[in-house]
Amino acid sequence: MTGWFPRITIHSLAIVISLLIYVLTTRLERTRRPPSIAIAWVLSLIALPYFALPAYLIFGRRKVRRKASRASGIPAPSRHWAEELIESFGLPGAAPAAVRLHQDGAESAAALFATMSSARSRLDICTYILGNDAFGREVTLRMMAQARAGVQVRLLIDGVGAIQLPRSCFRQWQEAGIETAVFSPLFARKTQGPRNLRNHRKLAIADGARLWAGGRNLAAEYFTGQNGVPAWRDLSFDLDGPAANAAAGQFEADWVAAGGKPAAGVPAASAAPAAASAAAAPDPAAGRAQFLPSGPDQAEDTVQALLIDACFRARQRIIAVTPYFVPDAGLETAMRLAARRGVKIDLCIPATSNHRLPDFVRHRALRALSEVGVGIHLLPFMNHAKAVVFDSSLAVSGSVNLDSRSLLLNYECAVVFYGAGEIDWLAHWIQALIPESQPFEGRAPGLWRDIAEGLLLTVAYQL
Repeated sequence: MTGWFPRITIHSLAIVISLLIYVLTTRLERTRRPPSIAIAWVLSLIALPYFALPAYLIFGRRKVRRKASRASGIPAPSRHWAEELIESFGLPGAAPAAVRLHQDGAESAAALFATMSSARSRLDICTYILGNDAFGREVTLRMMAQARAGVQVRLLIDGVGAIQLPRSCFRQWQEAGIETAVFSPLFARKTQGPRNLRNHRKLAIADGARLWAGGRNLAAEYFTGQNGVPAWRDLSFDLDGPAANAAAGQFEADWVAAGGKPAAGVPAASAAPAAASAAAAPDPAAGRAQFLPSGPDQAEDTVQALLIDACFRARQRIIAVTPYFVPDAGLETAMRLAARRGVKIDLCIPATSNHRLPDFVRHRALRALSEVGVGIHLLPFMNHAKAVVFDSSLAVSGSVNLDSRSLLLNYECAVVFYGAGEIDWLAHWIQALIPESQPFEGRAPGLWRDIAEGLLLTVAYQL
């Protein structure tokens, strides 16, 4: 009789247990994955359960549990559909803001130092990288000076950025009175979630009222350049207004998640009422801005959702600049359909970035977009700026790259601009790059390149 039943082996049990763990964790955490990613995980767990199961347990999750924020339920007098969408995520609405956009690294450095110097009670800085170079040391000296003057200075740095600094830096900061926290350190379990979920936010906040933000890490290549190499092209801005307070609440949530001691009197990001900032009386001389965090701590993929929705609503133009362009199927489809409707789309990316992997795998999306008339402009220099302009009614800029890792895995943040002045400024800044560029020439890939692109896209999304 035993011959009628399949033989149960240790290997078959490993496969069954691996698949059960995948199914149960996916169901319990209500994880939503693109079909291609789900299929890749299942096939890997069947073919290589001893390798794939540990990889799944380490890298398979992309959302972490934090106290969820909820919309207030009170309809705010929104002026724009994007504000209503963002408020539906439980985030503060748009409000008047005095915004200053920075043309280059010199302007950005001056604004950063002015923001730091303006702090009277608390200075909060979040960065992915703090350079061990002349610019990074200048930032450090200014933080130390503020701490010695009695300002509470808190530095939150990502675990990847932290390993690039000598241990002596942390001792020096501690002696000067700077509080430090490392977000998701690679070799210690302090922050909730897998090790591959990095904090990519760039913020400097003075007294919870003034915000400096954008795409620049605090290192020489983003501001001044070094060793005769010019600085990368990048975008940043500073502003005064309720958006700065919203950023302060987000910093506080990240700080506590990284093990830092909460600051007295600072509300958590989830505690901010969705309609509070929208209720502020508009200032005719100011633009309107809205702080938009994105990442594993948000219930939805907020920036991704905004971009896709904006693509479907666009009527005249979409202008975008990003260092890395590896969108998921949803965003790529939304852009293709916008182009088919006649929306003029211009995308500026570096011909060669500082990361070879996205440069290789981006060609699949670029070929699909170029076929429907998207203008793809390859820049002859390293561009690190991130911004998208939709028609003349909406612009988004911050730390978010137009790639799946940034949109779906990293902790990121952006500011949504509704004022004509900021939208026009960003559109002109991006368009000024185009005369220096070369057009992308889409060529059909060979068999092995096509296979390699598919495999790397699947792996790179998870890692």
